This record gives sequence, structure tokens and C-alpha cells, in this order.
Amino acid sequence: MVRYKKILSFALIFILLIVSGIFFLSDVYKNRESYRNKLIRFHVIANSDSPEDQQLKLKVRDAIINEMNSKFGKVSSLDESKKIILDNLDKIEYIAEKQIKKLGKNYDVSVQFGEYDFPTKSYGNFTLPAGKYQAVRVVIGEGKGKNWWCVMFPPLCFIDITHGITNNKIKQELKGVLTEEEYNMIINANNEREVPLKLKFKVVELLEKSKLRLAKMLVGLGTGY
Repeated sequence: MVRYKKILSFALIFILLIVSGIFFLSDVYKNRESYRNKLIRFHVIANSDSPEDQQLKLKVRDAIINEMNSKFGKVSSLDESKKIILDNLDKIEYIAEKQIKKLGKNYDVSVQFGEYDFPTKSYGNFTLPAGKYQAVRVVIGEGKGKNWWCVMFPPLCFIDITHGITNNKIKQELKGVLTEEEYNMIINANNEREVPLKLKFKVVELLEKSKLRLAKMLVGLGTGY
């Protein structure tokens, strides 16, 4: 009878571990998804991967950042940033077109704001996992070349990131819009799965140990007759 009670107690603990693990991992993925809605990315996509087109891409980037700095540099909220973006899409396109013509090219330019799928990307010392993000996309010509990107909100594009995330201003900007959990997730992740997988493996490890112990108790119960 005592053995039955022990097995029943352990089985209940095992079930609680499973439920706790589900909620724990659910919270991790919830944090992972939530910060995507708090950021706006900025992408400039080159016409091609030729050295000339790649250099042109960087010139267009510099022109946009320099001319739009006064509008985006001190933005304090996501809604404010969205409004400025929507009000200035034509202006951003004009800046890009002007720079392209200045450099002797006749490429078309498309500037759009929306949600787009992106692969995992690192920026300074933090990593944004793959997934859908709000973004301003500047596509030059055929848009078949490598892209340059940064974070438009918070306005990291307008902050010197030469020294990476150790820059106090960058930390301040990120912590101003993200929770502590969200901030730590993108600072500590080396790829889009590392942090969630480490946590998941730990939960699975605990469950496996509990399952083995329960199995041994059941075997012991069976040999007791």
C-alpha cells in the first residue's frame, strides 16, 4: 500500500512537471514573439551583388539616414515612428532616387512599409531570430543583391554602433521598449533557436529523469508479487 502511494505521488509530480514545462516553454515563445511587434527594421536591398551596386546601396543608405535623422533620431514610441514612416514614404523614395541619379544610375526605387519574413540577423551584439517583422524596405532596381539592415525603431540606425551593444545609448534605447526578458533574449541568442532550445532541453532532461524513476518503481512493484 505504501508503495502504491509512492508511485501515485510520483506520477502526480511527473504530470505536474509536464504541465509546468509546457507553460514554461510557452512563456519563452511568447516573449520571443512579443518583441517582434515592438521593433521596426530598415532594409536597403541592392540591385545586384556587383561591387558597384553594393556601393550604391550604401550611398543610398547614408543619404536616407542623414536626411531623415532629424525626424527619426528622437522618436520615443512605436506609434510615433509608424506615423513618421507613413507620412514620409514618398520623401524616402525621393532621397533614394536623387542619390541614385547623382551616382549616374537610372534604377527604379520602391519604398514600402509592412510585415516581411526575415532570416536570423545579428546587429552589433544582439540577434533577431527569423520571422515576420515590421520593416521599411527600400528596393533598388531589381532588388537581387545583398541587403543592408538596421533597426529603425528604436532608432538604432541613427546611433553609432561602432562599439556594438556595449554602447550605453543602444542599451538604453532597447530597454526603453523591451521587457527585461525580451531584451535578454535578443542579447544572449546566437541564433534563432539557441535560447529556446536550451530551455527546452532542460525541461526534457527533467522529464526523462522523472520518467525513468517512475519506470523503475513500476518494475519494482511488478516484481514484488
